[in-house]
Order: sequence, then structure tokens, then C-alpha cells
Amino acid sequence: MRDPQELLGATRWRLAGPYRGGRVVAVAADPVDPLTFYFGACAGGVWKSTDAGATWRNISDGFFKTASVGAIAVSEADPNVIYVGMGESCIRGNVSHGDGVYRSDDAGATWRHLGLAETRHIARVRIHPKNPDLVYVAAFGHAFGPNEERGVFRSKDGGQTWEKVLYRDENTGACDLSMDPNNPRVLYAAMWEARRSPWSLVSGGEGSGIFKTTDGGDTWVELTNNPGLPQGLKGRIGVAVSPAKPDRVWALIEAKDGGLFRSDDGGATWTRLSDNPELRQRPWYYMHIFADPVNPDVLYVLNLRFWKSIDGGATYIGIPTPHGDHHDLWIDPKNPKRMIHGNDGGACVSLDGGVTWSSIYNQPTAQFYHVTTDTQFPYRIYGAQQDNTTLSIPSYSDRGVITADDTYPVGGGESGYIAVRPDDPNIVYAGSYASRMTRYDHRSRQEVDITVWPDDPIGYGAESMKYRVQWTFPIHLSPHDPNVLYVGANHLLRSTDGGQSFEEISPDLTRGEPETLKPSGGPITKDNVSTEFYGTIFAFAESPVQQGVLWTGSDDGLIHVSRDNGKTWENVTPDLPEWALISIIEASPHDAATAYVAATRYKLDDFRPYLLKTNDYGKTWQPITNGIPEDDFTRVIREDPVRRGLLYCGTETGLYVSFDDGANWHRVTGNLPVVPIHDLVIHDTDLILATHGRSFWVLDDLSALRAWPDIDPDAPGTLFPVRPAYRLMPPRRWPESKTAGYKSYITAGGNQVLGEIVPDGEGGTRIELRSAGENPPVGVLVQYRIGVENPKSVALSFYTADGKLIKRIASDDEKAKGPKPKAKPGVHRFVWDMRYPDGVDLEGVRLAAYWGGGVIGPKAVPGTYEVRLEIDGQEVGSQQFEIRKDPRISATQEDLQAQFDLLMAIQAKLSSVHETVLRSQRLREQIAAWQERLRASGQEALAEEAGKVVEKLAEAENYLVEWRHKGGADAFNYPPKVNSKLASLQGTVSYADARPTEQAYGVFEYLSGWADEGIARLNALIESEIGALNAKIAESGIPPLG
Repeated sequence: MRDPQELLGATRWRLAGPYRGGRVVAVAADPVDPLTFYFGACAGGVWKSTDAGATWRNISDGFFKTASVGAIAVSEADPNVIYVGMGESCIRGNVSHGDGVYRSDDAGATWRHLGLAETRHIARVRIHPKNPDLVYVAAFGHAFGPNEERGVFRSKDGGQTWEKVLYRDENTGACDLSMDPNNPRVLYAAMWEARRSPWSLVSGGEGSGIFKTTDGGDTWVELTNNPGLPQGLKGRIGVAVSPAKPDRVWALIEAKDGGLFRSDDGGATWTRLSDNPELRQRPWYYMHIFADPVNPDVLYVLNLRFWKSIDGGATYIGIPTPHGDHHDLWIDPKNPKRMIHGNDGGACVSLDGGVTWSSIYNQPTAQFYHVTTDTQFPYRIYGAQQDNTTLSIPSYSDRGVITADDTYPVGGGESGYIAVRPDDPNIVYAGSYASRMTRYDHRSRQEVDITVWPDDPIGYGAESMKYRVQWTFPIHLSPHDPNVLYVGANHLLRSTDGGQSFEEISPDLTRGEPETLKPSGGPITKDNVSTEFYGTIFAFAESPVQQGVLWTGSDDGLIHVSRDNGKTWENVTPDLPEWALISIIEASPHDAATAYVAATRYKLDDFRPYLLKTNDYGKTWQPITNGIPEDDFTRVIREDPVRRGLLYCGTETGLYVSFDDGANWHRVTGNLPVVPIHDLVIHDTDLILATHGRSFWVLDDLSALRAWPDIDPDAPGTLFPVRPAYRLMPPRRWPESKTAGYKSYITAGGNQVLGEIVPDGEGGTRIELRSAGENPPVGVLVQYRIGVENPKSVALSFYTADGKLIKRIASDDEKAKGPKPKAKPGVHRFVWDMRYPDGVDLEGVRLAAYWGGGVIGPKAVPGTYEVRLEIDGQEVGSQQFEIRKDPRISATQEDLQAQFDLLMAIQAKLSSVHETVLRSQRLREQIAAWQERLRASGQEALAEEAGKVVEKLAEAENYLVEWRHKGGADAFNYPPKVNSKLASLQGTVSYADARPTEQAYGVFEYLSGWADEGIARLNALIESEIGALNAKIAESGIPPLG
């Protein structure tokens, strides 16, 4: 088999959306340019806006090796210098890690890695205000285990080398760092002892505290127990020094007697100004404070809400924002009204001090846990977004782009699985945290709570629950019976009445060790919202091949199988390291005895991949991780439903494919970003990814992947199988600007979305969407491979079923308009728009077709067709394919054939008009040229006579064409002629997939008469006038007109 990277590196993924922001804990801005801002997504890389948050674009793709951003800093001395610390320090259970520090010296255009990879979670980066090469990093370190690479690091050479200047112990990291901009040698650091495990979060210990340096980090003094600060254990701490009053320092402290403290003597003594619990909810997740750079009495505290104090920290007002759960804030040092903040819904810019914020619905950084699809056409994609809602979005929108108006929530909440009835996609089952589950009916837009045991568990440990249910508990409908609903708790539960009742069909299928079921949090603050509920069924699958073969996997490491529909169960746990979380079980769609497992142990500080397969119902297991790096842990595995042994695996950094049933894995690149992939699903020929930081991504045709092992690697070219194409109606939009560097306002289906006009690399421009998802290509998607070096020509020819050529599109056809096949080695794709060749066009005149239309060729009718691939004139492959009718329309095959026939007739008539006019136009140009020669030879009378012929020809042309139509609204001034009217009729007839109306035929008959009369008149004039003129010109000795 040829190197798969040739194929995998050429994959073309599309971002389907949604464009609604995910979690952000890192923001910054250019201190000079008032319109330039940056944010780092918790699992989506770095984004930049040059229009104050109106639009954002990713600037880290292609450079970063991980996706989670914990901190960003822009140099005040040189705003081109940006440092990014990877891995967030708000350590949720689903937290994604980083790989150290990156630096850009060109405002984000390029990046280089600076080391500190094992810090994994970085809370802050601070840059000396006058020296961009002097930088400090507050590193929390590993979230799930001890490590040495944590604390405060300093670099004096721009990140080339690092020194650890503040270190507590292997269990304590730095969670905040504040620099006095008036004296950058003064810094305050907050240290935090914390640890996550699969079943608990510990926040606080002897290691937590506050430290200060006055010599740029050479030495540090501990302030933790200074007068006025709380005694005893401390947890997470936020610290901020006032740029307006350098000796004023605030500290927000998690402690038994914690609260908001202030020092006005540089930390020597402190006063508690507020014990308001609203300022320190869930302290492990927040404790973020920021000082106004100008007013020493203004302080911001970020928590569930966005709080502001104007009296030095004593009292607070809440500031409305687009989303809750606030984490980071950057304030312009010279203009405090200019700011950007990050929350769990994205990043928001304000230019008026927080009165108004920019939108979060322009950031495709949603964090999804799972994905499923339905049976509608076009199919819809479903998932639950962290810190938002469940969502259903279309795979294709008739608007031309996938907008917010195309989406809707389907019950449940931010963390759940979703199951859609295949026989009635209006019915959707969705989960949420704390065991909640709903049944949603899209017809009524109502959701019924069908929680398996509706005893609210918030605030309690897992031991208190009748049924232990995880944050993302499994919800599945049987592939054999849509009335059978499965829910995974510690027991497997089944309902046959839409969730109105459930029955246990298994014993406890988990270890359920008592020490893992206790309340989470402490030793200071408890935090029980079900995130750490443990001893649960985390994965479930029923064999699509054999009804009643049921698989379960628990978060504490057990796998069970039942082969009798849940009556009996067998423990078939493989030889995995202890406490491995069984993330996904994939029951093979080809064999009931075969299953695949993706497991993780990252919550135990083990980042290795764990993939296994069994071919004997779990009696034996085989590890299948060859090709996946040792530090890229695995979350999901799926088998292709068409090609047995073709596997897909999602890891914490991306996607892998195996063509040999897991023996070898290959990284998928193309334009797919580095991002955690929590789940994936195959729908017919499409692969849909649920990323946890970059929304949904789709690969629109698996035909090439499915065929790759079978191709001849030495063949000069390969034409891959072509999937059926649906004859969809393209959306109608206003003409769009093509001026690079400007925004494009796309009006689509009553909605307007923003795009950015950028160079396409081939001398033209294209639009990059900035607020809407990308539609799949409309047309026949042809994938082919060129296996020869430097081909001169590559052509794709499309034929009817009986072998009649429809259209040939060649790479070296300089006259051809529109896309052409690429003629270079590798794998490519080409989209044929299903249209026959265009008719004859006229240059220099605009068709005034206000009802649409033009000389464009009609779309082929539904049926069987063939495509052939030629390389340098030699045919190297052919494939048959289908064009199918849009199943939503009522038109019959006969209706569409009648429409096609009329459109072809209209095009032929319009082409005949244009051909006749073009002939006349060429003659007029030739006569005009000869007029000059006649005058130069003294034959003025003959020249005058030639001029009269030109006038007669122009007058006859004007009966068919209005030459004064140059601009878009000229038809308002000069009535259109028959060519424009034929073009408008073409638009009318092709307006929808429908049989033409009788009146359309009547108008065509009328216009044909007009056209035929004009053509006959013009042809007669040419024959008579040109013949006479030629005779006279011949007498003069000048060659005749042609």
C-alpha cells in the first residue's frame, strides 16, 4: 500500500459550526493598535481580531502541537512580540493540557516553541514592560500528579533558556502572577497546592501561599502569614497589584476565613475588605482579580458573574456580559475603557468600560463531548456543548452557509449524550450533568424530564445516589428497535416507553470502591456537581449485527458483555493498567464478536494511548496503538461501516486512521487543526468529528479512504469511486465583492453573515467565513490521484449513461472559466457543478436578467453518469456515479426532464442570438478598420458608404441586444432586449426543481419569435449589404470583407 500520508495530508475538512464560543481563560491586546485583540481558547488555539472583536481568525494552526491555551501576553515595548503559555490552570475534569511556551515576533504570523513542555498547565505570562526578552511564566504543572516543572520561571533571553525562580514542591504550582508596571522588579506570585484524580478534586494545602520579589525574581519573600491574612490552610489565590498605586495589592483567598484582602504597604499588612461569598464561588475554578491601571480604587473580580468595585474592594456591582463564568481580563494601560475578557462562552471586547461587549457568536471554539446524526435529508448533527446547550445543526443549509438560525437546542444540557429516533427525528433524548435527561419533541419544542431517578444529587457525593450517573452518561437507542432506550449508570437501565419508566437489566457493572464515591472537593471547599461522580458505566454499545449483544465499559476500568439481551453478564476486562477509564466501546458493524475499545488514564497522570480489539466477545484482547505517539491519549475509536478494518481514532490532539484493523495508525492532517477529538461518527460517506474546542468538523466523502488500500501505487493516476450526488438548489445571493482585505456581507436566506475576502493563491480571491459554518460542496465530488511527475495536462470528462460527452474540463484550457483540475502529483478533488456547458456569451455587454439566469448551462437530470480521468491525453480511469433528486421535492423525473429540455432550448436560442450578433460585431470592427484604409487611399465616398453599413448593422443588432447595458442598473434606463429577456426566462424556469409552467412555454414561444425575426433580419442585412460592399471594395483593389 502506498504511503497513506499522500492521501491523509490532502484531506479537505470543513468547519460546519457552530460559531458560538467555547471556554476562554486567556486574553490580551495590542497596547498600541486599538482594534487588535487576542484570545486563547481552552482547547482551540490562539485567535486574533483586528476589528475589535467583530471577527476572529485562528493564528496558531500549523504551529502549535497542542490546543489548550492558558495565558497570553503582548509586549508593551514591542507589540509584535507575543508569548503564549499552553494548558489552562482552571483545572476542570475535562481539562486539556499544553506543551509549554510559544513566541511570535510578527504579531502572530509565525510561532516558535520555547520549551517548558512538562509544565502542562500555565496560568500567567508576564513580560517586562520595556524589555520583551525578559519574561516570567507562572506554571501550575501537572493537574493529575506530582512533577518538578512547576512554579515561576524566568527567561532573560526571550525564552531561549529558562530558570526556575520560585518553587514550593512537586504538588504545588503557580496560579497567578502580578507585576508592578512602575517597578517591574516587583512581582507577586500566588502558589496553589491542588490535585485532580478521576473521582476527586483537592484544592488547598500547606503549599498554597503568596510570595513577593523586589529583585526581579532572584529572591522571594513569603507573605502568606503576614498580619491580616487568614490563618490555616489556603487554597487557590488571586493576586493583583495596582498600577495606579504601587503599594496597593489585592488578594482573593480561598480559606476558612477567606475573602478579598488588601494591602497598602506592599504586602506587609493586610485588611479583609469583603467576605462576600459571590466573589469566591467554586474557588478552584475562579479567584481572578484585576486592578484598574489608572484608578487605584477600581478593582474587578471575575467569578460566576463579572464584579466591579469602585471603592477599593469593599463593595461590588455586577456588570452584564454575554456569558457567565468569567476568567481573564485585559485592560488597556492607558485607556481603561478598552478591555477584553474571557469567559466560558468565549472572548468579548469592550470599548466603553464594560457597558457594551462584542459578540461571542463569531468564535467556532465550541467544546463538544459527543456527536450523533439523524436520518433526515440533509442529515443533522447533534451534540452537547460545554457551558452551553445541546445543539442540532444541519450538515447542509439551503441558505448556502450554516447560520445560527439553522440551529436549535434539543433538551438536555451541556455535557450529555444525545440519541435521535431514526424513525422520527423529531424525538430526541439528551443528557446533562447531575443525571438529568430529557425527551424533546421538535414539533412542540417541549422537553419532558425523564431522569432515571429524579432525586437531585447536587451537593452530594456519588455514594448518595441510587443510580450513579457520570457527567456524560451514555444514552443509546437500540439499532434494532427504536423503542428500546439504554442509559448507563452503575447499572445498565432500559426503557421501552420513551423514558416513562426504566428497568435494571444488569447488576452493578463497576468496581464501586467506597473510597472513590465520596464527596469531592476540600479540604476547604466542597464541589459536588457530578463531575467527579465515579464508579459509573461510561461507555455502552449494542452490536448492530446481532440484537442483544451488549457491551459496557466503566470509568473505573471494567468491561462487561451480555450475549442474551442483558439477562447475564460476563466480566471481560482486558489486561489494562488499573483504573483505566473506558471511554468508548465500538461494536463492529461487521461482526458481532468484534469490538474495539478506546481507554484513557490521563486523570492518573498517564498520557499513553490505550486501544484494544477483540474478535471473540472479549475472551481475548489485542492492543492496537502502533503509530500513535506515547503521549497522545485516546478518547474514541470507530470502525467504518462499509470497509471492514478501516478504523478512526480521536486523540487529545487530533485524528488517526488505520487501514489494517489497528495494526498501524496514521495521522490525519490536511486542514484539520490540532484539537482534542472526543467523539466521531460516520454518516454514509461523511465523517463527522466532535472536537472539544473547535466545534464540528466534517470530511465530505470517505470514498478515497475506503479505496486507498486497493489502488495500484505505481499507476500513473487513480480515479476513486464517486459517491452519489444530490441535485440541490444553490442559494440566491446578492453579488459579492472580490476586493481582498475587506469583509464580505453575505445575505443568505434572510440572514446576514460575515466573511473575509482573502487571496486564493491563484490570482483571485475567496471568502473565509467568520460567523457561519461551511456548507458541503454542491455537485459531483470527484477525487483523483496523479502518480506521475510534472503532467502537462489533466482532464476530467463527464458522460451520459449512453456515452455522450457532456463536458470536458482540462487543466490547460486557458479559455475555460471556473475551477479546473489540478495537474500536479498527489491526491486532489474536483467538484463538477452538474451543469452542461455554458451558452455563447457576449463581452462588453451586461445581461439584464433581474429574475436570475444567464448563459449558464442547465443541470443534468437525475440518472447514471460516468467520469473519465485523462493524464496527458491518456485515459487512466473511469467511474460511474449517480445524480439523485433532492428527496424533499415533489417533482418527478419527467418534470425535471421537461425543465431540462426547455432550458436547453432557451440556451440554444440565446446562443443563436449571441452568435449572430458576434458575427455582425466582427464585421463592424473589420469595416471600421477598412474605413481608415479607404480614407487613406482617397476613397472617401466608399468610406462613407461603409460607415452607413456599420450603422445598419448596429441598428439591427440593437433589435436583439442592448449595448448600453454596462452597469448593474442600466436596465432601469434602457429597456432590455431579447437576449436579456431570454436570460431572465432561463432564471425563471430554473428557479426551482419543478416542471415549467405553461406560461413559461408561452413566453419562450414569444421570445423565440422575436429572436428569430431579429436573427433573420440581421443575417439578411449581412448578406445584402456586405455582399454589395465587398463588390465595391474589390473594385477598389482592397481585399474583401470576410
